[in-house]
Amino acid sequence: MVNYELDIPRIIEKIREMKAKTVGLQFPEGLKIYATNVAEQIESETDATVLISADPCYGACDIADVQMGGVVDLLVHFGHTSLPLEYDVPVLFVEAYSKMDVKKSLRKALDLLKDYKKIGFVTTTQHLNHLDEIMDFLRENKKEVLIKKGRGIREGQVLGCNFSSIKGLDVDAFLYVGSGNFHALGIKLFTDKPVIIADPYTNKVRNIDNFADRILRIRFARITKARDAKKFGIILSSKKGQFRLELAKDLKKMIHDGGKEAFIIILDNIYPALLTPFRDLDVFVVTACPRIAIDDANMYKKPLLTPQELQIVLSRRKWEDYKIDEIIYDQINIKY
Repeated sequence: MVNYELDIPRIIEKIREMKAKTVGLQFPEGLKIYATNVAEQIESETDATVLISADPCYGACDIADVQMGGVVDLLVHFGHTSLPLEYDVPVLFVEAYSKMDVKKSLRKALDLLKDYKKIGFVTTTQHLNHLDEIMDFLRENKKEVLIKKGRGIREGQVLGCNFSSIKGLDVDAFLYVGSGNFHALGIKLFTDKPVIIADPYTNKVRNIDNFADRILRIRFARITKARDAKKFGIILSSKKGQFRLELAKDLKKMIHDGGKEAFIIILDNIYPALLTPFRDLDVFVVTACPRIAIDDANMYKKPLLTPQELQIVLSRRKWEDYKIDEIIYDQINIKY
């Protein structure tokens, strides 16, 4: 059973309109199970040959246009909304909206929201199609619901690197509909308000507080360990939507000004094994997706910091001002 709206008719129409002969498909991990089925439908209804990208895909910041540039006439990217970036090939974004019932988890969330009147609501791309349904449900249950359009994202949407849709909202608590902890963690750190997660995939609800406390303890330990470091590796991502060269240069200067050494290392996919040869480096600072340092911290033997955490190490920022790093897309250094 397909739990997402993959919008095959729209894809077929676009291929025919463009007279595309070679079509690329790119999916995030959770949607890759549908790849061959989608390819089969496209090839059965058009003259196009389909190429499926099997590389990891982390978001709209990680489009396979460079990999498929000069190869495909059209790239179809599933599961994310577009970002204000330039691409090497025409890209069709298919949001792959969820067909799951969100009401079950919402009903359970009401108990955790009972002490709060004004609720700020956010979700991910997959559940934006349920936006009106969710807001109506909350209002029917006597909640005042506030949502906001963020910088470069849709109303009520949150990304792992963009929390602008929750900033400045005057609310008592936030409700996040989606899976995982990272988005809710970011909201908690940016607002210091209660954040309730309603997960439609598991039909479970939870408060992010305990998770946030645990993560902050881990981050504090990494920062403390990094204070004794002499040599830093600054990781620069070659992914178009994560390429922050000017930031990497600024961080290198900051480290040098602090009397320490720094080296910029460029990578596409960032894995612990790829950093193993750099044994003389004490700490790595990630200018790519902020989730790498937070979610994958235990995979690395040496501290892996975000740019803001480096500022704390170098006494440029106070621990009390800790926030998750954000990527501002109009400041991305497009190198293509």
